[in-house]
Parts: sequence; C-alpha cells; structure tokens
Amino acid sequence: MNVTVIGAGQAGLGAAYYLRRAGLTAPDDFVVLDHAPHAGGAWQFRWPTLTFRTVNGIFKLPGLDVPDVDVDTPVAGVISDYFRRYEEEFELRVRRPVSVRSVRGLPDGLLEIDTDVGRWRSGAIINATGTWERPFWPYYPGFGDFRGRHLHTAQYRGPDEFTGQKILVVGGGISAVQHVMEIHRYAAEVTWVTRSQPRWLDGAFTRERALAAVNEVERRVRAGLPPQPVVSATGIPLTDEVRAALDSGVLDRREMFRRINSTGVEWPDGRELDVDVILWATGFRPNLDHLHDLNLRSSRGGIRMNGTVAAADERVHLVGYGPSASTVGANRAGRRAAREARSTALKRWRAGKPALSGADRA
Repeated sequence: MNVTVIGAGQAGLGAAYYLRRAGLTAPDDFVVLDHAPHAGGAWQFRWPTLTFRTVNGIFKLPGLDVPDVDVDTPVAGVISDYFRRYEEEFELRVRRPVSVRSVRGLPDGLLEIDTDVGRWRSGAIINATGTWERPFWPYYPGFGDFRGRHLHTAQYRGPDEFTGQKILVVGGGISAVQHVMEIHRYAAEVTWVTRSQPRWLDGAFTRERALAAVNEVERRVRAGLPPQPVVSATGIPLTDEVRAALDSGVLDRREMFRRINSTGVEWPDGRELDVDVILWATGFRPNLDHLHDLNLRSSRGGIRMNGTVAAADERVHLVGYGPSASTVGANRAGRRAAREARSTALKRWRAGKPALSGADRA
C-alpha cells in the first residue's frame, strides 16, 4: 500500500477522503484499518442520553453534511449511520474489525503494519486511533480498597442504573458536568469533585474559539510535550442548562479528596463520604501503543510534531493526537496528513523504494 490509515473515526475518514481527492484511487493505493466493529468511530460507544442538545459540537466530515435531526435525538446512532454513508459515498475501503498490533520499520525503508488478520507494507501511515480505547484512571491511595464500583466515562451507559445510589463524580471537564446533571435526577445523592476550579466558557462555543484552543494545544506538541485535552484550553460552555444547574446547586463542586477507603473517600481535614459508585470522568490518553517500536517519543514525554508529521519519522503522520483530538481539529489535520503522507510515499517510490508493496495476509 502507498498509505495505510489506522482508524476510521472523524480524522481517519477525513484523511481517507483527501487521499482520494489527491489521486490515490487505485485499489492498492491506500487502505483504512479500523478496530471498531461498526462505522461511527468513538461515537458508536457513547451513552444513549448523549443527545444533539447536550453534545459539545458535531463537525461535519468533508464533503457531506451532518443529518439535520431533532436536538433531543441520541448522537450515537445518527453519527454512526452518517459515518457509514460517508464510507460508502466516497468508497473509502474501510476494513474492520482489524486490530493493529504493531508498526515497525523495515530495512528497505517501508513500514510493516502487523495486524490480527495479516501484514501490510506501506510507504507511510496515517495514524488516527484517537483516545477512546485508553481511558485514564488516576491513582489515589486506597483505590483498590473500595468495595463499591469504580466506573469510567468510557463505560457509562446512562443515569438510570444509579437510581437510589450515592454517586461520586470525579473530573473537571464537559463529561463530568453532563454526568452530574443527568444522574442527580435518579441518584439518592451526587457529589462532584475536581482538582481545580472548573473553567467556565461564557458565550457561544464558536468555531473561532475552538480553533484558538486547537492552536494552543498544537504549540505543546510542537515542543514535544504530552498533549492536553482541547477542553482544558476552551473551558466548559455555560449553556442555559449548565447555568440552571449552577444556580440550583446541582453543580456544587467540592475540592478533591485525599484518599479512597473501603466505603468511599476521605478529605485532608478528616471528613469522609460513603458512596456506592465512583464515576471517573477523567478523560483519555492517546492510543499509541502499537507505535512503540518506532521510538517516536521525545525526552519531554510527548511526540514532537511538525504539523501532522512525527519529527522522529517522516513516514508517520498523526491525526487525532493533540490538537486534532477534537472534531474541530480532525478535518484540518486529515487534509494535511493526506497531502504529506502522499508526498512521502511518492518520494520513496522515486528513490527506488516502491511504496506499493501489497499485503502479506495471514
């Protein structure tokens, strides 16, 4: 393959679209490998109560508008169907489910992509694996002592399962706010804790504000630092629903606890709180373990990036990492990655190292 795209979420599909626009139209020009069972990227795993009213923005894929639906429609099904139609409309050749186990460099200068269904050799890869499959669980003393239930946003399926229970929501982002606002109608008690004061965004969450936040995160990855979530640069939008929850005391934030015990948590001043469930809305980390053999990380802990190109290896292009780990940044990154990956593959072909090497399938 000239180019292998790993991941078929927003960034991966956008990159595949632009690869076709750049002239890679032959069957062996590029392939998209996706670990998920169905089209939809991470959206297919979102909880049923996440609707178009509550989601923090849906940005269309290039060339096809997002369906116009009622604001109270659940996001997961609509966006999954939208992604499926997109793959078909532009013939993006997504293969799934395919799990990429590793990527390594070969003596001839190509990359070998090892998967559970065979191997591909490519002149360049566009990695678009995102973050959904790497939920972040912060460590606190006593974590394993808790006799209740630890739950992460990635496992959340709606508020009704918490009826009559005492819930502790941990995290200062949009998901935490949404969880608290939903669960308090069902639970006996909901407590919300964050490490620092939430950063509220007054006014509309415009495209301009989103792009400014993406640019701020991009500065970090250019320096080789670990990326921060885009929401840390934007803040949490103060919608009418959020304002009402603040005014009513539903979003009454408390400081972070010191440790976890068998029945709940303890604060530094000795106060304790017994809970049934600790819900960790603590975000995600980039899903990049399969790239370990390429030694892309800098001494500062992140992958130094020049645009979408990994500074340590021009054959590797990252989308859905850092500034493009958001829907607003994904399309822009996909377009750039497609252009640069095609250029890398052509350069290797002209140097006498054919990028088109086919696949060695198991």
